Amino acid sequence: MDYANKVVAITGGARGIGLAMAQAFHTRGARIALADLDGAETAAEAFDGLGVTVDVAVDSQVAEFVQKTEAVLGPIDVYVSNAGVLMTDEPSWDAAGATDANWQLVFEVNLMGAVRGARHVWPGMRERGGGIFVIVASAAGLLAQIGAAPYTATKHAVVAFAESLSIAHGDDGLQVVCVCPQGVRTAMLGDSDDGGIAGVDGIVEPAAVADVTLAAIEDKTFLALPHPNVADYEMMRTGQRDRWLGGMRKFRRKMMSERGRPL
Repeated sequence: MDYANKVVAITGGARGIGLAMAQAFHTRGARIALADLDGAETAAEAFDGLGVTVDVAVDSQVAEFVQKTEAVLGPIDVYVSNAGVLMTDEPSWDAAGATDANWQLVFEVNLMGAVRGARHVWPGMRERGGGIFVIVASAAGLLAQIGAAPYTATKHAVVAFAESLSIAHGDDGLQVVCVCPQGVRTAMLGDSDDGGIAGVDGIVEPAAVADVTLAAIEDKTFLALPHPNVADYEMMRTGQRDRWLGGMRKFRRKMMSERGRPL
């Protein structure tokens, strides 16, 4: 696909997967706008692009990001909803152990950040005949992240939202790509050297996630899977759910025994 002079807007774009996405699109000729809580302006300098401080949990800030991007760079052709946050089940490691405030934060960023992006970018795309909306979810949205119930629940929700976007607007020209990696070498891995269950199939670099995403856009594939085994795991989860749940409990017991924590 020719991205020359196409406008690509990316949330959570100052580092990690978002920054790698920016590099991949820019290398192919795109004009880049980055949004993040901090560092977006500096990161955008590398692409001669636009950087905006944005909290995707605030609807007006997402709206302003879309408006400013289109005023400065032109109509948005590709929107990448990448901003995300991981909250665990600490301190009790119970699935319901996270506080209401932590649940709300993860909900507002992981799910509603994507909803707000679509709310503000899709009307313009529809008027122009379509566009591309990328949601960076997680393998946790197809499976589960042990020790992080809020993350798992909201990632499942955002995968469902991506499906809803495709169903509702695919006939109107919206291409939706849902990216579901396992372990990626970003700050979200924290101090884990092997990624826990997320790293069971190896930890990939953010650039690899970007490459798989662009390939999915080119191939018009809904799911982008940097770790292909995730497709097999999802089939087991849906076809042999009791066996899958038992395997996940076994892995949790192993992690608790070895580390005193489930991730």
